Amino acid sequence: MDGQSLLIQALVYLAAGVISVPIAKRLGLGSVLGYLIAGVLIGPFVLDLVGEAADVMIFAEFGVVIMLFLIGLEVRPALLWRMRTAIFGLGLAQLLLTAAAIGGVAFAFGLDPRMALAIGLVLALSSTAIVLQSLEERGLRRGAAGEGAFGVLLLQDLAVIPMFAFLPLLASLPPGEGGGHHAVSLVGGLPAWAQALASLAAISAVVFGGRYLVRPIFRFIAEARLREIFTAFALLLVVAVAALMQMVGLSPALGAFLAGVVLAESEFRRELETDIEPFRGLLLGLFFITVGAGVNFAVILERPLLLVGLVLGLMVLKAALMFGVARAFRIGPRDSATAAVALAQGGEFAFVLLGLTVGSGVLEPEIAELLTAVVAVSMALTPVALALHERFVLAGAGRPEEEPQDDPFDDGAPDVILAGFGRFGQVVERMLTSNNFKVVTLDSSITQIDMLRRFGREVHYGDAGRLDLLRTAGAEKAKVLVVAIDDPDRAIDLVRDAREAFPHLTVVARAWDRPHAYQLLKAGAHGVERETFEAGVSVGRSVLEKLGFSDRRATRAAGVFRRHDNILFKKLMPMADQEERYILAARESRETMERLLRSEMALAGQEEDAAEADADAPTPRERQPV
Repeated sequence: MDGQSLLIQALVYLAAGVISVPIAKRLGLGSVLGYLIAGVLIGPFVLDLVGEAADVMIFAEFGVVIMLFLIGLEVRPALLWRMRTAIFGLGLAQLLLTAAAIGGVAFAFGLDPRMALAIGLVLALSSTAIVLQSLEERGLRRGAAGEGAFGVLLLQDLAVIPMFAFLPLLASLPPGEGGGHHAVSLVGGLPAWAQALASLAAISAVVFGGRYLVRPIFRFIAEARLREIFTAFALLLVVAVAALMQMVGLSPALGAFLAGVVLAESEFRRELETDIEPFRGLLLGLFFITVGAGVNFAVILERPLLLVGLVLGLMVLKAALMFGVARAFRIGPRDSATAAVALAQGGEFAFVLLGLTVGSGVLEPEIAELLTAVVAVSMALTPVALALHERFVLAGAGRPEEEPQDDPFDDGAPDVILAGFGRFGQVVERMLTSNNFKVVTLDSSITQIDMLRRFGREVHYGDAGRLDLLRTAGAEKAKVLVVAIDDPDRAIDLVRDAREAFPHLTVVARAWDRPHAYQLLKAGAHGVERETFEAGVSVGRSVLEKLGFSDRRATRAAGVFRRHDNILFKKLMPMADQEERYILAARESRETMERLLRSEMALAGQEEDAAEADADAPTPRERQPV
């Protein structure tokens, strides 16, 4: 593909997406179906504006690679344990039963048992890209249906790794052309044991590098505060891992998934998600367009009834099995139906695995080509099926079976997002977590994060002033944002931007001094706390005790001072921008406040002296003569 044709194809693909996706969204079909329709229209079998989609597919599949890297970032031990039933119970049951059922049908139609088993395993997989995107657009990703679907998809993604090793063992034909990776493996000519060793070495390199090499590099870049280099290195990491996996004959997408899993517990997880997310959305859209453009209508027109029967049979069989498995795991009927419809299609890994089966001599090319068309059409029909399900089933079902408060496959909805984890922020975080509130903490100082993580504190690296990072951290679901960053100007900008982007959030901010507190309130903060005020009041109370005040009198003095200062603070706020008027009013108000304080504390002293005198006076019994 030369430079000119690349530009023309980019123009056509982008224009098709920009035109078709908004129209599809307006019609209630969802963006995924819009991309697929755009691909069909510009593909070689309709308008033929881009010729063969295979060249662009090489680039577009990188969207799936990035998506699996982001999914890997979510796979933490705590998540696997929390979702163990959905992943290793529901997901494993769906995969095994579906593979057995599809394989049994293929065997009943006269295929070799090994071919039937390979077809069952390949078609048991569903499309992670389409399912998650479609559920997210329809607000169905949270709750029992979304959790079940995500657990099944995650298990399927994990299962593809052993499938790459197992499927070639089913070979009964001479090796054909293919392999599914669009590139020649460097170990393709080696014995099977050598290829296995190369694969293990590559996986070990990803695990070791991610744990001991990549994180120090991220720290080095973070200390330099070069945001664009951080993004560039994140993309470099994904590309490098994908290329390494490809060179040893493994799936690039699975390599990226493994890299994400290795980095899932790092302090850079949320920053990585935020930086890479825009690329994921754009490249996944391109992937869907190429899937639509790659639908082979020649195969469809040659045997339309067979293809329609296979597509409908596949989707009905997978949906029925998924519904039954979900009900067996005590998921409600409506949520079970939603998950069943969502997972009824073939998956994007089928394209890769079918190429592998042809290249390994497991399937004949004609069968693989027919199954490729079946998978592509089933993927294209999924958004339609979900739209119909939403309109005729969910819309008429009234309230959902449950309205969960948490996102079950992420960290759960945080109660508080804490921006800045210095001395001030640490006190706030400890007080909140000790009262069982979930706090997500963000800090831009990698040195501070390293030190705190040595003490077992979980802090995420990132600039909290970025709205996309706040969104990734859960700002759309959180209740309170605490702004405790060290830069006064950035704190004001953060308060203003957060109030505009997340109007439901209650924003509480740390102020450096009184003028800064006024600026934060004008920016939209619901509450401010001058960082040294309470400490000063506390020290003053302690000094009063050392000067002879009782604990009760010193505590009352602190309370009276705090109350009068708050009154003065509110009184002077309208004049904060008028320096001369503010100074004059402050002097007069402070003198008045000091007189009131002296008067009130003098009265408090008299009351305390009287109380002490009453306490020292003899009781009536003590006055009686002996």
